[in-house]
Amino acid sequence: MQIGPYRIDPPLILAPMAGVTDKPFRLLCKRMGAGLAVSEMTHSDPHLWGSVKSLHRMDHAGESEPVSVQIAGSDPRVLAEAARHNVDHGAQIIDINMGCPARKVCNAWAGSALLQDEALVARILTAVVAAVAVPVTLKIRTGWNRENINAVRIARIAEDTGIAALAVHGRTRADKYDGAAEYATMAAVKASVRIPLIANGDIDGPYKARAVLDTTGADALMIGRGAQGRPWIFRQIARFLDDGTLPPTPAPDAISAILCGHLESLYAFYGEDAGVRIARKHLGWYARDQPANAAFRHVVNAATDAATQLRLITDYFARPGECSVRAA
Repeated sequence: MQIGPYRIDPPLILAPMAGVTDKPFRLLCKRMGAGLAVSEMTHSDPHLWGSVKSLHRMDHAGESEPVSVQIAGSDPRVLAEAARHNVDHGAQIIDINMGCPARKVCNAWAGSALLQDEALVARILTAVVAAVAVPVTLKIRTGWNRENINAVRIARIAEDTGIAALAVHGRTRADKYDGAAEYATMAAVKASVRIPLIANGDIDGPYKARAVLDTTGADALMIGRGAQGRPWIFRQIARFLDDGTLPPTPAPDAISAILCGHLESLYAFYGEDAGVRIARKHLGWYARDQPANAAFRHVVNAATDAATQLRLITDYFARPGECSVRAA
């Protein structure tokens, strides 16, 4: 898939997820086969750009091209300035968030709340596209609620205003993450516009990836929750789409190496104390499919320093299922 001058190959994209797709996780997923990894949402308010959280989110040093940064807000002028600021700090693709269903975001008339005001959507997209010389992409949901499905109209607005690619999550804002994603609306979007379509929602493995592509006709897939604790999902899907081969899940020693490498990058990026805390949610996701995972999470979450956290992980994966690790 092509986004402006950038070829996304394989056409598998790590979805932007607040508090998840930080730089260490983006780098890992790219190594594990993602063709593109979108940053977690950055706020358009310039008063917040100097915060520690924002500075971490705007750190793209060492990332492979293209660097895609997601911005959120509701004021066209402010979003245009945010796009320029992020391009000045390394962004090569700007992604606009009109898909987040979180109440805090929607109450600020941002994220998927914007789908209720198509005229404002047009003004935002026009302003941001005009503000930067890099490709601008858009992420949306199918609509505000089941009675107001307007993804096709939003897609046409996106195409008319110069958006380079459109990602659609197969739920409305009202659905949040409940129920199953629906793909008929995505197929309708694909039929109505010429810009690339990125399908998102409930893609949790190679078979589902193939089915979503066949159902929607999408040009690429965006994977979010399916990659949490399973960054190798990109490599598995890419192989299956390429030749029909279904790669096995990595062996325990390989998972241990991936996980320890991930945690070491968290410690280096955030510092040891914050890195250990942030690592805990990732540990829960990695443990999800492992034997005795509840006991593993309980013990590892008690670790308060990096050395102990790494030792417990190494011990566990040396004998998965026994869960004889101890925090002390």
